Amino acid sequence: MDFRVAHTWDGSPVGHEPARVGLEPGRGGVLLQVSAPFFNDPPAPPGAPGKPFSGLWDYEVVEAFFLNDITEQYLEVELCPHGQHLVLLLSGRRNVWKQELALSFKASRGETTWEGTACIPWSYFPPNVTKFNAFAIHGSKDKRSYEALYPVPRHELQPGQKPDFHRLEYFKPFSFNTLLGEEWKQPESDLWLTEKPDL
Repeated sequence: MDFRVAHTWDGSPVGHEPARVGLEPGRGGVLLQVSAPFFNDPPAPPGAPGKPFSGLWDYEVVEAFFLNDITEQYLEVELCPHGQHLVLLLSGRRNVWKQELALSFKASRGETTWEGTACIPWSYFPPNVTKFNAFAIHGSKDKRSYEALYPVPRHELQPGQKPDFHRLEYFKPFSFNTLLGEEWKQPESDLWLTEKPDL
């Protein structure tokens, strides 16, 4: 499954080669593959490559969200060209209950492009994923650019509206069965079965 993040969050075409997000079966989970322009703006986060970094959304990232739209449980995976990552489990819009989970992620950069591959364990996905969206962010201050696979429709924009990647109503239908076959069933997750907020 391949997706192109070809629009800004509010529906304008991006002015560069779009970030690409690919999904394929992996050992014990899903391989999330990213191929994107490398802007090197803002500079690298001050965290070790291969480790979680809190607040990664303030840097250059490509993100994938996997949602159960009935329960509003969702997984957010953020990948940075400098090798840092951030995995969030949310129950209810913007309600993070687990974060900075471990992730096998490797990134490589050229002068103008970067690629990354992360293996997301099945235990990180909420039960019955039904919707998906992907995003890319880069740039600093007034040059900050927020891009979306499924943007807010132009006719629904409000005056003064700001980018918000947690507008779950704009996510689109998604099924892992497209990737893994009609007979496949999503493995149960101990993480989500024992959902309780970290205190």
